[in-house]
Amino acid sequence: MAQPLIEVERKFVPGPDTEERLQELGGTLKHQVTFRDSYYDTPELSLMRADYWLRQREGSGWELKYPGAAVVSGPHTEFMELTVEPAIVAQLCEVLGADILESGSVAAVLGPLGLQEVASFVTKRSAWKLVLSRTDEEEPSLTVDLDTADFGYAVGEVEALVHKKAEVPAALEKIHSLSSMLGVPAQETAPPKVMVYLQRFRPQDYQHLLEVYSRREKPQGTKSPDSSLG
Repeated sequence: MAQPLIEVERKFVPGPDTEERLQELGGTLKHQVTFRDSYYDTPELSLMRADYWLRQREGSGWELKYPGAAVVSGPHTEFMELTVEPAIVAQLCEVLGADILESGSVAAVLGPLGLQEVASFVTKRSAWKLVLSRTDEEEPSLTVDLDTADFGYAVGEVEALVHKKAEVPAALEKIHSLSSMLGVPAQETAPPKVMVYLQRFRPQDYQHLLEVYSRREKPQGTKSPDSSLG
């Protein structure tokens, strides 16, 4: 099975001078794009209750995110990302307790697994790239996404993708350093777009999710859905 990447990210509330600060720090605006995200789940939100998030992004395909074991606690999230469809199907079957389906297509298993669209919205994104240290040509760049959803919510995200848990602390140090340079308060967090969507348009489902997470015994460093996802 394909090995998922580890997404280490920190969300924040962007200010009016965030892009100016990025330019001053040597950031490069890579692109501006508009896309639709559609999230799928059972009517009971079985995936989201388990902190699994199945998304189809216009122009990018399917992605399944789920929490990895937190290496370091703090105002950030560490999520595993699967983008290979057969691996997504296998993981969905496992978390939903279903028999393994042979199809390699996510779309083909939506019906058999009882999955339906539960959230859909359009995002306008400005994507920035920035390398903090110019002395290390091998150092991976950080991504800063500045998003505005079509229901009026704006959120920023500093992100690094790594392949191994051992790489998480170094990536996190860079994320916190850049966040500080952008003027983000040390403990500030911001909810992901999908959670704000549910809060506004499916408030009962939103409250049920919060109740599930409040009852769940969480290991040190894990986060509720209010602080995760893209």
